[in-house]
Amino acid sequence: MITVVLIGAGNVATHLYKAFSASEKVSVTQWFNRHRETLESYKNEVEIIDDFSNIKEADVYIIAVSDDAISKVSRKLPFKNRLVVHTSGSVIMHDLDKKHRRGVFYPLQTFSKSADIDFLDVPICLEVLDKKDYPLIKTLARAISNNVKRINSDQRAALHLGAVFVNNFTNQLYRVAHEITESQGAEFDLLKPLITETAKKVQNLSPYQAQTGPALRNDKKTIKNHLELIEKSSHKEIYELLTKSIKKTHGR
Repeated sequence: MITVVLIGAGNVATHLYKAFSASEKVSVTQWFNRHRETLESYKNEVEIIDDFSNIKEADVYIIAVSDDAISKVSRKLPFKNRLVVHTSGSVIMHDLDKKHRRGVFYPLQTFSKSADIDFLDVPICLEVLDKKDYPLIKTLARAISNNVKRINSDQRAALHLGAVFVNNFTNQLYRVAHEITESQGAEFDLLKPLITETAKKVQNLSPYQAQTGPALRNDKKTIKNHLELIEKSSHKEIYELLTKSIKKTHGR
C-alpha cells in the first residue's frame, strides 16, 4: 500500500483523491488545504489538515496547487529527503525545494469538479530527479491509470503547450461558435455531432490528413461570405488568422 498526502483542494487534487480512494493499492492518509472548510465534505473519509506542522510521514507528497504557488508550498514542508512531486505541466521540477526528493506527477487531462473522469484513461506523465524514485511513482500512477509515460522536462513542456491548443483554445472556439449561432437563433447543439466526429477523426488520422473546409479548398467566395457574416471584430480576426494558417499549412 502506497501512502499519499495530498496538498491542495482544486480540480486536480479532487480528482486525484477520488481516483486514489477507488484504488486498493493507495491510501490517502492526509489532505492539506489552508482553508479547511473547502474540504469539509471529506472530513469523514480522510484526515483534513490546515497546518504543515501536523503533516505525517508518507511515501509520496503530491502538491496540486496553482503553478505560482508550487515553489512556496514546497519550501514550507517541514521535512527533507522525502519524495515530493507536483502535478503541473509547465512548472520545472527544480522549482520544488532542493531539500526534497523531487518529481512530477502530471495527469494530462482537463479537470472540472462537476465533471466525472475515468482516470484509467488519463495519461500520467512522470519525471523524477533521482532514478531510484521512479519505481515508486510509476507504481502509484499505474494504480489509477492504464496510460503511464516517463518523459523529460522538454517533452512535458511541449505536451502542456499542445494541451493549451487542443483544449483551452479549442474550447474558446466553441464559445465563439456558440455566440455566432446564438446571435441568429440557431441551435449550437446541432454542431455537437460535428465536434464529436472531429475529435474521433484524429484518433485514426493525423490532424493534417483530417483537415477539411473552405480554407483548405481556398474557397474564396465562401471565406468572403463568412467574414461578412461575422459581427464582432475579434471573431473576424480569429477567422482570418486560422484561415491564413490552414492555407499556409496546405500550400493554398
